[in-house]
Amino acid sequence: MWKDFFYFSKGQRLAIIVLIGLIISIIAIDFLLPYFTPQQEKSKSNFLDEAQRFEKTLVSRDSLRKAQWDKKYDSIFQNNKKFVKKEAEKYSLFKFDPNTIDSATFVRLGLKPFIASNILKFRNKGGKFRTPESFSKVYGIYPEKFKELEPFITIAEIKQTAKDSVKSNTPSKIKNLIVELNSADTTELMKVYGLGRGYAKAIVRFRQQTGGFVNVEQLRELYGMNEESYSKISPSCKINLELVKKIPINTASVERLNAHPYLNFYESKAIYEFRRRKGKLKNVNELNSISELKPETIRKIQPYFNFE
Repeated sequence: MWKDFFYFSKGQRLAIIVLIGLIISIIAIDFLLPYFTPQQEKSKSNFLDEAQRFEKTLVSRDSLRKAQWDKKYDSIFQNNKKFVKKEAEKYSLFKFDPNTIDSATFVRLGLKPFIASNILKFRNKGGKFRTPESFSKVYGIYPEKFKELEPFITIAEIKQTAKDSVKSNTPSKIKNLIVELNSADTTELMKVYGLGRGYAKAIVRFRQQTGGFVNVEQLRELYGMNEESYSKISPSCKINLELVKKIPINTASVERLNAHPYLNFYESKAIYEFRRRKGKLKNVNELNSISELKPETIRKIQPYFNFE
């Protein structure tokens, strides 16, 4: 094997010698390295000692600053506390009418300026305090403050305003009254038990949009109508189909068809194109050929079409 070494080229033999030298160097470094470690540890230990001493000086400075800060702001807090106490002692309690006194008087009673401003805004919009409890609902008046003010609240008798007069003139309810949904105005509709101003306006709006009611069941479609209200109102309603305004399906434009709540633009366009291709439509059954129309839509829209 040793003889084989001389069969390598000069460059290969040199590479082998260098490799052997590196291996020996690594072994020597690994052997000698521990002799240098203690010096490094000692240096590291010195550094940590210095760092700890520096940290202690920082803690001392922070403690000094904190003590100075506490002393300064404790003085400010005490002064502020005295000021708040002094301000609290300024207000006084006396009898007042929340519907008549001005903002300065509210402040004298110990209320914040923004609360006084809220009260005046409420009054400027026509609001009135009719009971001491209604005054307690003002934003910013806490229960403790209201309890303090309540014995001093005196509310004079409030005269009836124009707004109150309108409320008093609300049509009285009439038992067993029957109204026709396609002709009754809001005043007549409001005479029905369970039918208020909101529902009355919704009924008028619905018949203007659709052309009229074709059955009482359509009351269920009104916004806000629930089953309880429907059961109260429906027995007092009737329908006159002759008053329903119908759409001439053979001449109506896409826009006219689309104006009806039961039809969207694509359905209206499909009806118009179908009529243009086929010619005059004679009955509702022909609409079944239009794929865009669902059977439910045809059922609902049928009473509003005139095929003449």
